[in-house]
Amino acid sequence: MTLRPLLPTVLLAAIAGCATPEPAPPPPAETITIAPDTKPLNSLSGSLLDVPAGAEVELALIIVDAKQRPDRLLSNLRLKGRGGELPFVLKFNPEVFEQGDHVELRGRVTQAGTLTHRLPARSIPRSTSQALGSLRVVPAP
Repeated sequence: MTLRPLLPTVLLAAIAGCATPEPAPPPPAETITIAPDTKPLNSLSGSLLDVPAGAEVELALIIVDAKQRPDRLLSNLRLKGRGGELPFVLKFNPEVFEQGDHVELRGRVTQAGTLTHRLPARSIPRSTSQALGSLRVVPAP
């Protein structure tokens, strides 16, 4: 008796045994739970004017000390200039504002690593969401 007729069956069984099983389907959408965000964020929104196209912009919400020096960073945002009005939304945790802190929004604009413009410091007296409107950057000294 020759084993030749059994050879294809044996090879097929060996190949099938080596194949990986199909992955299990993901659970239905109603069984997926997403942890709720425990800290709601507030935001400062507005737009920057006169930002050159291609410039890099950094906005920072900071606590400043009595000598107007940065003391602690609360939030920051990086944007790319488009040559026109540049909208922004800077999110922050309202719990970081403590009674008596002096908080400011500051900004700088750089091109090829050189500071070209800045956003004059703007005092942020409340930890609520605020629309700041249009803010003009000025040439850096």
